[in-house]
Amino acid sequence: MRVISLLASGTEIVCGLGAREWLVGRSHECDNPPSIKGLPACTQPAFDIEMPSGEIDKEVRRRLKSGEPLYHVDTELIDSLKPDLLITQEHCHVCAVTPADLEGARCTVAPHVLALSAGNVRGIFDGVGSIGRALSREREAATLVETMKARIDAVRAAVKDTQAPSVVALEWIDPVFAMGNWGPELVEAANGRLLLGEKGEFSKAIEWQQVCDADPDWLIIAPCGFDLERTKREARALEALPGWANLRAVRGGNVVLADGNKYFNRSGTTIVETVEILAEILHGFPAVYRGSAWVNVTETN
Repeated sequence: MRVISLLASGTEIVCGLGAREWLVGRSHECDNPPSIKGLPACTQPAFDIEMPSGEIDKEVRRRLKSGEPLYHVDTELIDSLKPDLLITQEHCHVCAVTPADLEGARCTVAPHVLALSAGNVRGIFDGVGSIGRALSREREAATLVETMKARIDAVRAAVKDTQAPSVVALEWIDPVFAMGNWGPELVEAANGRLLLGEKGEFSKAIEWQQVCDADPDWLIIAPCGFDLERTKREARALEALPGWANLRAVRGGNVVLADGNKYFNRSGTTIVETVEILAEILHGFPAVYRGSAWVNVTETN
């Protein structure tokens, strides 16, 4: 079978099912496992994503209003790769290529298009099952889901008797977006008490004053699509906002910058690592992610 995944989490799942050799193409965002970076990228952003967060937000809103694409789909490349299966998503029209994007690009070459939709952890597990069925790897999919659940349960058991600190997690910086979707469940599994976010609901724009009013024990900044280095650069803008210095998390040295792209905003196999990262941050759970997946903001000054 020949598979093109236009979704980073879909690529992770295909590889997690032991079908890496079937992948013949990917999206520009697919980066895990690292070996897939050698595959041809079949998509590209339609605008400069190196702009500051606020400018990206304005451009996305402008394009959505005008009907302009957020992504360019290389239909000629996809056609040349002759995929049997094309993986995309229909959960968020901003974060990755959707079936509508394929239709707009007149991309109809794959006999089977699988669009995942994961608004919560159960939806992520369902996505593993869907890809498993599409690849005739149902047994491997069941095993992968059970392995993921077991690792999450191991963290839950390890930290359940610790005090649950309050947490605000931000998925964008300008404007400020509070964590949603599957994120609240991951915080809960790591024995954190998430404020300003609801299970299964989209992340949403909030007023900065709401963060100040919530005054959490921990503030985690993990913007959608940004790796750790990009987060470090962008997060400095928050320090100029009114009330920043008075936040309990700032005064206590509990502000964390994280790789949102790979861990906090991706509905794939890395949610397991995200729970371990959260437990490492909040409770000192013995993990190995500090410095590579997250840092305390004091380490960047």
